[in-house]
Amino acid sequence: MTTVTLAGTVLCILANAFEVAAKAVRARFVVRNSTEVGVAPRWIPYLATLEGAGVVGLVVGLLGPRPVGLAAAVGLVAFFVGAVLAHVRARVFHNIAFPVAFLALAVAATAHFAWTPG
Repeated sequence: MTTVTLAGTVLCILANAFEVAAKAVRARFVVRNSTEVGVAPRWIPYLATLEGAGVVGLVVGLLGPRPVGLAAAVGLVAFFVGAVLAHVRARVFHNIAFPVAFLALAVAATAHFAWTPG
């Protein structure tokens, strides 16, 4: 289980880092998706900051203070629960698999920091 959750945590870091970069440059797919689910484009930098803080927290947690990693992972779970709910509220289901996949990775990271010995 430790290997699986560690792999999920590393994938969570990589996927979210990519997403933060896409938000930072206001990639077309990011703006289109946020508009579809009813999130104003002006919120994209704030969402990128929150997600980026989660990435940094996961890395810090892997390098040392595990409670930081756990807090970051839980924060990313909350972030992606919100993203999934935004898709459901807006009835945008054609791409809901993406926030669901990111949520699953955040859950794996949470499990890693909560259950594996430090």
